[in-house]
Amino acid sequence: MKSSPIDVVVMSESVGRGLLTHARNEAPLECCGLLIGTKGQVVRSARAHNLCQSPTRYRVDPVDHFEAIRQARNEGLEVVGTYHSHPASLPQPSETDLNQATYPHFVYVIVSLLSKDTEAIKGYRLRSGQATQVELLPDGSSSRVDNIRGDRNR
Repeated sequence: MKSSPIDVVVMSESVGRGLLTHARNEAPLECCGLLIGTKGQVVRSARAHNLCQSPTRYRVDPVDHFEAIRQARNEGLEVVGTYHSHPASLPQPSETDLNQATYPHFVYVIVSLLSKDTEAIKGYRLRSGQATQVELLPDGSSSRVDNIRGDRNR
């Protein structure tokens, strides 16, 4: 049985805190950026300019995207995903998110600022207009990731 390319992603708490900070700083507009790492692991984020300047839409500036690719390659890494915020809604892909997802191998992370008590970060795989939630695990969970992947390949 073939497994999904990335069902579980390791992302450090410091990366998560950085995404929340970026979202808070840009609110009430959506923020966006790229996720840098290796397959199954995010090691850092790269902020990007949101060309839409909107509270409900985002579009990563292509200049920022290409710069993130260049820097990642220089570090022996790659762009493995993208993130954006939902300043006033749940961390679930919108219809627009589903329709505009162009990288099926990416993890799409959504940061919700719905309220101080319910700030949340969720990851998804977006393919063919469908969303599948990706489990985001903190650093130090690599062996658990391997175990989960191993179970799914049996």
